[in-house]
Amino acid sequence: MTGTDAAAQQRVSLDPSVAPPGTRNFRDAGGIPAALWRADQTKQTLVPTHCCFCGVQCGMYLRVDEHGKVFGVEPRNHDINRSRLCPKGLNAYQQVNHPDRLTAPLIRRSRDEEFREASWEEALDFTVAEIRRIQAEFGRDAFGLLGGASLFSEKTYLVGKFARVALRTKHVDYNGRLCMVSAAGANKLAFGIDRAGNPFSDILLTNCLLIAGSNVGECFPVMTQYLWGARDRGATLIVVDPRETAIARTADIHVALRSGTDAAFFNAVLNVVIREGLADEAFLAERATGWEEVKRTVSAYTPERAAEICGIPAEQVVQVARMFAGAERAMAWHARGIEHHTQGVENCLTVINLCTATGNLGKPGAGYGTITGQGNGQGGREHGQKSDLLPGGRSINDPAARAWISDFWGIREEDLPQAGTSMMEMVWQMQREEIRGLVGICNNPFVSLPHYATVKDGYDKLQFHAQFDFFLSETAANAHVVFPVTTWAEDDGVMANAEARVVKHNKAQDPPPGVRTDTWVMCELARRLGAGDKFDFDTSEQVFDELRAASRGAVNDYYGITYERLEQTGGIAWPCPDLDHPGTPRLFADGRTYHPDGKVHMQVVEWHEPADAFDEDYPMRLTTGRTVAHYLSGNQTRRLGALVEQTPRPWAEVHPSHGYRTGDPVRVTTRRGSEVFPALVTEAIRPDHVFVPYHWPVPTAANALTIDALDPRSKIPEYKVCACRIERAAHVDEVPAPPTPPGRPAYPEAQASRTTTRPPSSSQGRGTGEGS
Repeated sequence: MTGTDAAAQQRVSLDPSVAPPGTRNFRDAGGIPAALWRADQTKQTLVPTHCCFCGVQCGMYLRVDEHGKVFGVEPRNHDINRSRLCPKGLNAYQQVNHPDRLTAPLIRRSRDEEFREASWEEALDFTVAEIRRIQAEFGRDAFGLLGGASLFSEKTYLVGKFARVALRTKHVDYNGRLCMVSAAGANKLAFGIDRAGNPFSDILLTNCLLIAGSNVGECFPVMTQYLWGARDRGATLIVVDPRETAIARTADIHVALRSGTDAAFFNAVLNVVIREGLADEAFLAERATGWEEVKRTVSAYTPERAAEICGIPAEQVVQVARMFAGAERAMAWHARGIEHHTQGVENCLTVINLCTATGNLGKPGAGYGTITGQGNGQGGREHGQKSDLLPGGRSINDPAARAWISDFWGIREEDLPQAGTSMMEMVWQMQREEIRGLVGICNNPFVSLPHYATVKDGYDKLQFHAQFDFFLSETAANAHVVFPVTTWAEDDGVMANAEARVVKHNKAQDPPPGVRTDTWVMCELARRLGAGDKFDFDTSEQVFDELRAASRGAVNDYYGITYERLEQTGGIAWPCPDLDHPGTPRLFADGRTYHPDGKVHMQVVEWHEPADAFDEDYPMRLTTGRTVAHYLSGNQTRRLGALVEQTPRPWAEVHPSHGYRTGDPVRVTTRRGSEVFPALVTEAIRPDHVFVPYHWPVPTAANALTIDALDPRSKIPEYKVCACRIERAAHVDEVPAPPTPPGRPAYPEAQASRTTTRPPSSSQGRGTGEGS
């Protein structure tokens, strides 16, 4: 060894207990200098599948070792994501064999007891006995079922069928009620179909792209490549958002309007389009109804009036109208920012009116899209777990649809329940003891529903509550029975992404001993309830084949989609009515909508104030949203060390004009309560707004503060605006650890950063130089 080599050896010790500055975390993880690395996985299989998180549904390979266990991930060159994954996608595989996994049913006879592990036989018997007791004493509708939009479509189909055929209750809904239903309602009113009109690839062909209420860079990171691709080809970009998000920062026009004023803004943009002769009158005459009524309504929404309502310069309204209407091809996409409102459906309709008035529908690079939040947010609302829908998107109030599905399922039509209520309304019914028993599948309302005190009260009044999950969520921790079920990597199934492209997820490993699929549990419960002949499924493909047949002839027609075709093509957009049909990636290409007259039904919209009144005590606007490292209620991502380290806790994003410094404790108070967060001081937010991400439970839950006011049509909560005030506090509230099964210690890697009192260095997470 030379002197130089000896000096280097002395500086970089191979003793793992001795680490140079900056390498401690690497060494603690078992790392050694690169020259001595060796591969410890000599045999592996790559299983093609898709990410379990957002509606982009990125393709990936799960790496499976020679023992059949998932141990890593590789990006896949699927044409949705083209080898790109976001931080959540890169870490998703870690939940599959996570130490927090539930591996045995948990049971307690009352909430005064502690959970204990039980056999499947005992847990199933207890659940069925409680279902029978409650329904015998209080009626069939005294028992409810809540599903989830992260379930495979096969399972969402079974949720709806299980509720109506096995439980025979009208009370079934799902957590997509908190996500996409405003867009769905607007789409059905205007087009007679509920899905995005264009594929992502059309974004690359547009000349002007409008993004309303969507923080694409954080919530749908891989979709960003389509925005940048359009920009590279010369497209202009308009972003409508109260915050200067990463995408808004690069826009040609960023409209930083007050949250809750979207309808006034888009009505005013249409006012300018009409006034300056930019409407496509020929398109409107041939392809739309309601245009004259819409024109009369928007005539009252001048740029000056919109400026006063929205808190923006009047000239911006004019600029947006000219840029969008003047483009050869223009597209508009929106997400929760304009949907989470008491006029969420109407907000979406104003965007549709703008696209229709300018003739931007049904063409490559010209159209309208809704960006799905949950992985199966599109497919999850199509086949029956929504309270008013049957498979294929058929209305449960339609006599013909009721007769058809009753015959298909082999039940009497009079035994098919009527439409139930929405997720939040079901909680209010729990409070009133109209619903006394509940099964929840793949949801976590204790974090995701607004006005936590109301939610907790409703669930506490349930006489019996069972929950399906693979981790012990905050909601499951309040239940009587918890069924341990599979992750997405332990079963086959399909999801429909934000384009309405159906993609197939492939099973990568067997579940841990003691764990069952959601399908198996529902079928076993149905058998014990006397409906086993209607739930005789051994595989996901058998369920999917029944779903295909159940959707046949409906608008949401999956009949021509099979597992084999999905494997061959990488995904097929519905409707796909037969096995030779290529699918429908772009709607309205033939000039017709799905209304009987084939036209767009334009809708009149009048703007109104948000539900929560602003006054001297509550002068500011609280708005909520996601952050790049976390997903929905955080039950999955708050357990993954890298994501916790990137974004360990929530914060209050406030403008510098309030006099705080980053890290100062800030109390955010609404009419429903108050919590203290560290300040993240930034000029990227309006001075009259506060932003808090919602992935954490009480006492750091944004949804302890939000209002449970609902859109009258979609029944979506108004998450994006409520009245609040801010004031200086002594210290921030500590983030609680995720619940764990009895006797199981908290996973240390996910706890290391949890007690930090500092916010991330930016809304996207810690910067590369962040040390605290």
